[in-house]
Amino acid sequence: MHELSFTAGGEKLDALLLRPASARLLYVLAHGAGAGMRHSWLQQMAEALSEHGVATFRYQFPYMQAGRRRVDPPAVVHTAVRAAVAAAHEFEPDLPLVAGGKSFGGRMTTQAQVEAPLAHVRGIALLGFPLHPARMPSAVRADHLPRIQLPLLFLQGTRDELARLSLLRPLVEKLPRAHLRVIEGADHGFHVLKRSGRTDADVLRELAIAVTEWGGAL
Repeated sequence: MHELSFTAGGEKLDALLLRPASARLLYVLAHGAGAGMRHSWLQQMAEALSEHGVATFRYQFPYMQAGRRRVDPPAVVHTAVRAAVAAAHEFEPDLPLVAGGKSFGGRMTTQAQVEAPLAHVRGIALLGFPLHPARMPSAVRADHLPRIQLPLLFLQGTRDELARLSLLRPLVEKLPRAHLRVIEGADHGFHVLKRSGRTDADVLRELAIAVTEWGGAL
């Protein structure tokens, strides 16, 4: 694991690069709204991806870097996404890039892509796209997605309260280069109940394999 930094909008942001010897893809992995790049789930996700030959570049958004709870305005977050993608390519220019992230981080990556194409990015992988607030089903947060020309991978749990599958599935089907991978029994944090017969580690492995296979085919 390499601790790095880069600059976005005049601010210095921290990043973590995990590259296995067998790396054939680099995933620029943004964190969710309430937890930074060092969150245990993101660490476990990065390790699971590493086992399947996918390097990860995790990074902080400015508000998280500064220890603030309130998320930055979209323009600030989009600038950070764009700078992180550029930094990832600069650090590992030999690896093809995909971008995206967990929940909020993935949604911000799609918005940044709509503003202007993210350089060198071949696709966007979304780990739990937050389609709507909990118990407030709507598809408004997806209005921008049809404007994205890149391949999209949606990894979504059947118990995710922030993305009702009855809304997300038809939306994804209308996107020409999108694929939905449903994770049985997982909630928004990709946790599964003990009675499901599966473990969180099983889910991480499933997610890693899905990203690896999708990314390898781009």
